[in-house]
Amino acid sequence: MESWIQRLFLSALLLGLTGINSSAYAQDDGSSDDDELEQIITPDIKRRTIKEDDLDSENFEMGIFYGLLSVEDFGTNDVVGITFAYHITEDFFVEAAYGMSKTEKTSYELLSGGVELLTDDERDLSYYNISLGYNFLHGQVFISDKWTFNNHFYIVAGAGNTDFAAKDYFTTNFGAGLRFYTTDWLALDLSMRGHSFTHELFGESKTITNLESRLGLSLFF
Repeated sequence: MESWIQRLFLSALLLGLTGINSSAYAQDDGSSDDDELEQIITPDIKRRTIKEDDLDSENFEMGIFYGLLSVEDFGTNDVVGITFAYHITEDFFVEAAYGMSKTEKTSYELLSGGVELLTDDERDLSYYNISLGYNFLHGQVFISDKWTFNNHFYIVAGAGNTDFAAKDYFTTNFGAGLRFYTTDWLALDLSMRGHSFTHELFGESKTITNLESRLGLSLFF
């Protein structure tokens, strides 16, 4: 009876030792497989560092611009001006603008050989307006591997006054442009504007739209 009990005890002891060795082997084998898998799928990536221009937190903007103003019947002429804007939110802003130009003679004056429809002073054109603008399509421009700059498109619409031929004309304006931020306080502005008003310079009422293309430089403060 004792011999039978001894044989049963030895068998149970051998079985337990065999299970412990198998478990330890499985743990060692799994750890080795994980290390090898990690070495295979881990890519050797060298990440590049990009410096992104941060926008100034100030909401006021002042700018100057130069461009070309096409005045119907009076040719395409240089135009210069200033702008002042307040950014209400990231998307909406209010802009005030003032521009000056000097118009040419009409084709009728040039062909008639001496007829003057306007005096020299009356050919000076100036305008001012207040517009509401909306920024959209915010994006970035990558100049190199380390530099990227913010930009966005915008649209504007508003109303104001045009002083031309010694008279004042109520004027509506509309336009669109692209603003490119070179630093946190300096931006380039490329835009197109249209100025519409009604005059009677040639004896009858006529509504015209003067198209303007401009390049501006803005400071934020």
